[in-house]
Amino acid sequence: MVTGIRWSKDSIFKAVKILGLLLIPLILFIVPSRYIFENGHSLCLFKNISGTECYGCGMTRAVFSVLHFDFTGAFHYNKGIIAVMPLLVYVWIKMLYQNIRAWRR
Repeated sequence: MVTGIRWSKDSIFKAVKILGLLLIPLILFIVPSRYIFENGHSLCLFKNISGTECYGCGMTRAVFSVLHFDFTGAFHYNKGIIAVMPLLVYVWIKMLYQNIRAWRR
């Protein structure tokens, strides 16, 4: 007798959620960087109102640079990437781990 996972609606939803979490880094890696880097206008509200950059300016470009293994470029865009990227990885791994544990119950 083969035992397996009982595929209820809840377990299917949890499996799709895990698959989505696993695909996030892959999708962000596949997105061409020219869509992020060639946009000349800033979306930062603080920068648009005051004309000066805030502490978060360049963080999106820095994250994309790290995902494309351009660490010097990431540091150039925003030096805070040194703290932010490990935190993003930690939160992603924690969410993935929690969802896998919930799915296996």
